[in-house]
Order: sequence, then structure tokens, then C-alpha cells
Amino acid sequence: MAKRIKKENNKIIYKIIVVIIFLISVVAILQFSNNYVIDEITNKTNLIINNGNVTKSLKLDMFIDENKVVYISKKDIENFFDPHIYYDEKYNQIITGSNTKIASLVIGSKEMYVNSSKVNISAPIIEKNEEYYIPFSELDNVYNVNTEYVEENNVVVIDSLDRKHSVVTSEKNNNVKYKPTGFSKTVDKIERGEIVTIAHREDEETKEGWTRIRTENGKIGYVKTKDLGTENVIKEAFVETRKFEGTVSMVWDYFSESYYAPDRSGTKIQGVNVVSPAFFSLEKLGKGEVYVNINEAGKKYVEWAHNNGYEVWPMISNGSMIETTSEIIKDYKLRESLINKIVSYIVEYDLDGINIDFENMYEEDKNYFSRFIIELEPRLNEIGAVLSVDVTAPDGGSTWSMCYDRYTIGKVADYIVFMAYDQHTSNTEEGTTAGYDWVEANINKFLGQEGVEAEKIIMGIPFYTLLWVEGETPYTVDIKDINKVIPTNVEKQWDEDLKQYYVEYKEDGLVHKMWIEDEKSISEKLNLIQKYKLAGTAYWAKDRESEEIWQVISKKLKIN
Repeated sequence: MAKRIKKENNKIIYKIIVVIIFLISVVAILQFSNNYVIDEITNKTNLIINNGNVTKSLKLDMFIDENKVVYISKKDIENFFDPHIYYDEKYNQIITGSNTKIASLVIGSKEMYVNSSKVNISAPIIEKNEEYYIPFSELDNVYNVNTEYVEENNVVVIDSLDRKHSVVTSEKNNNVKYKPTGFSKTVDKIERGEIVTIAHREDEETKEGWTRIRTENGKIGYVKTKDLGTENVIKEAFVETRKFEGTVSMVWDYFSESYYAPDRSGTKIQGVNVVSPAFFSLEKLGKGEVYVNINEAGKKYVEWAHNNGYEVWPMISNGSMIETTSEIIKDYKLRESLINKIVSYIVEYDLDGINIDFENMYEEDKNYFSRFIIELEPRLNEIGAVLSVDVTAPDGGSTWSMCYDRYTIGKVADYIVFMAYDQHTSNTEEGTTAGYDWVEANINKFLGQEGVEAEKIIMGIPFYTLLWVEGETPYTVDIKDINKVIPTNVEKQWDEDLKQYYVEYKEDGLVHKMWIEDEKSISEKLNLIQKYKLAGTAYWAKDRESEEIWQVISKKLKIN
């Protein structure tokens, strides 16, 4: 009986051991398979961008023509290289670019224009199945990349030239593993003395003791670090520096076309580091022609500004001419012509940037205005000039507010200038020009619904207010003149929400009302810069302020 029980127990133990061994085997097989089975794509050309195989993410298959020109679809270039690539129907061309280049390629032509200079290419854009395919390998200079086709393995390798590039020599014959383990499948072999590219990625941590490499065949895998030589850095990563360092404090210096730039020699504006004189304006229905108001007075102004350490970002205004603006921005060649003029003026007159002040535009032209900014920014990047673009609050009329794509402008331009004023005008009910609560609410709209980064936003501040007189159209009063306008016996009332003083009084039998802009109200607005970590402020306009304003600005922004 005892023997029988013992025999039964041995059978149970044996079965348990078998199950355990089976489970261990399954785990081992799964682990082994995970390291061994490669999810390869063998029936099409593989694309490797910056050491990552992105073939599965391609929307359309790429192809190589008989001359080994690499073709990638417009949709995939939009996904990987240029989110703003654009088909221009009027001229039957593709517009594409990068940080410092903008290129136009007419469909079917073996010419392209890069930053307005003609370049011959060996292969044109091809249209097939209602899709556009770009001869990508002909545009290496445009995208700042190196493109190589490895015919043996049907692999295209694209490396961005602004990234770090390192190589290493194999110190023995090595098997390149799919994953960082000796159990993984071999994807390629390298011989002793062979040079390979180090292929570490920021978004992927490499296991200690292993190095991720890319072979000359375009294969990516892992080799034990101890079997490789010392890393040799061929090129360090390009570190992009900001064109302007620190908080921006810009004052618009407006003068009409009837006047020359003011003579500010011997003076200094406390608390300012950028000036924006009214040097440029569009000619009415001039197809991109620009009225230049610089002359000798303007040249002396630039010299004065630079001698005082100010950058000069002159304003180019559309004069609120809606038809003129529409005429230009809807036509690529007119946009290009205007952009060429802006670039040449910046170089000719030793300017540091430009301030685009286009107001009163058709809502349906919104995307065309964005195109203008998209095509202008690379040209300014090439010469190191700053691009700032003025926009209004995110809500309002179609031609005043809805005509701006603030998200795109904020992404592309160096700065987006929120003109935080004219909350109430002669076209609205009476009220303040720029209440603190309204300004703050709109900053939050920029940051939230508009998706603009705080470090891109310059907040505009008015150096004026309105005097509302019962039954009459309100009129503008400069800050420096407010105390001349308000009777001395009128008591000012502080409004905590608006963070402004308010006055109301009778004169000549009519009720007068004013929401006052002064040192205190501006000081409160300046607090928003630090609170939301904005890029800075701008002031409209010079010579409308009191002298004390600059002391407040200098102290708040810590700019001498």
C-alpha cells in the first residue's frame, strides 16, 4: 500500500516538473523569438531617416528611377521634412523648404529656384496616380541632408547634416545583432577594420555594453562595445542659437510718409533694446512694390540705434490696404518679389530684422498670409535677421481678427506680437483701450486655443487712451497729455479688475469718461511678462509716453 502511494506521488511530482520545464521553455522561446524574429519589409525600398527605419510610416511607396534619383511623395515629405510643402495651382509648382531655404519647382521642369536663384536638376517632379513625387535626392541642399541609395539592399539612407555624426572602427569580425543580445538574429556582418556609423537615437536607450551602429549596407543593429574602437566624431551637432537673447523691449517709432526718421542723436531711451521705425510701406496696388522712407535721416537713425546697443527691426506696413495686400499674398511671384525686397533692404541698410504690420485683411486670405510668413522666414534665417509679426486679439471681426492663423505664425516666425489694445474703439460701446483682465484673458487664448508658445509672444502696450465725450466720437489722448486734458479737481478711481484709474466728469454740460493709461497701469501689465514667461513687450508708440514710463519699464524688465 505504501509503495503504491509513493508511486502515485512520484507521478504527480514528475508531472509538475514536466509542466515547469514546459513553462520555462515557452518563456525562453518567446524571449528568444522576440530577439530573433525581425519585422523586415522586403518587398519595397526601405527608408532610413537619421538612423531610424521609417518605411512602415510611409503613406506612399517611394521609388528610384533609372538614374538612381530617389523619389519621395509630397505627402511623405510633408510628414518627415516640410510640414508646409505646398502645391501652387496658379503656377503649377511645388513650394518647399527648410530652415534656411525656400525652393520652387514647376511640375515636369528640370529647373528649380532656391532662395530665388535658378538651379538645374537632373530629374523633375513627377505626377502619377494624382500624386506628386519629388526628386528628393536632387534637393539635398534645400533640406540640408545627405541622401544615399544602397542598391544592393534597396535601402535609402537620409542623414540630416545638422545632427552629430560619429563613426567607429570594428576591431574584429563582428556579427551585427537585431537586438542587444547574443541570442538575437544577425542582420549584417562587418569585418575587422571596417568603419561603421554610430546610430544611437535620443528616443531609444541603448543597453549598456552594446553600441547601436549602421553598416555601409544601411543595416542597423547592435555590436558589443568592447569589440569596437574609439568613437570618432566627424561633425558635432549644430546648435541653433536664438537670434535675440533676453527679454524683448521694443518701441515702434512711427512717422508718416510725409516725414523722415526723427533725429534722436544725443538721446537714449531707457528700458528699450529694440526700435521699430516706420521705414517701409506697401505701394497701393503696386504688385509688391515698397515705399522706402529711409534716406539720410533713416541711415543716421540706424547708426544712432546701433551706437546705443539697440537692434533695429523696422516696420513694413500694408497701410490697412486690403486689396493691395490680397493682390500680393495670393500670388507666389508677388510674394517672392516682396520677400526679395525685404531681404535686400535688411542687407543694404544694416538692419537686424523686420516687423510685419499687415492689418485689415480678408479672412479668406488667412492661409495666403501664412504662406508669406512661411516663405519669408527661411530667407531671414539665412542672413540671421529677426522676423516679428503683428497680430490682433484672437476674437473679433473677420478682417480685423479672423484673418490671422496665429498658430502657424507663432510656429514659423521668431516672434508674434500681440497688439494688446483697442479693446474698445469708436465702433464699440465705451470702455477701456486695454484693460488688464482683457489682456490677460487673450494671452491665455494665445497660449491655449491658439497654441502659441509663451517664448514667442511679445505683448503690445498702448501709450495712449481714449476720451469718451457724451454724444461725440471718442478721440485719442497720448499718455503724456492726459493730465493736460483732465481737470485738476477730478478724482481718479482705481479699478482693480482693469488695473487702471477711471475718471468721469462734466464739462460744458457733457459727461466725459476716461480709462487712464499711466505708469501704474503699465507697470501692472508688465507683470504679465514674468507671470506667463512671455518673450517681451512692445510699445505704440514713441513720443506719446511720459518720461516716467521708461523708468518703470527699465525697472520692471531690468533693462538699462
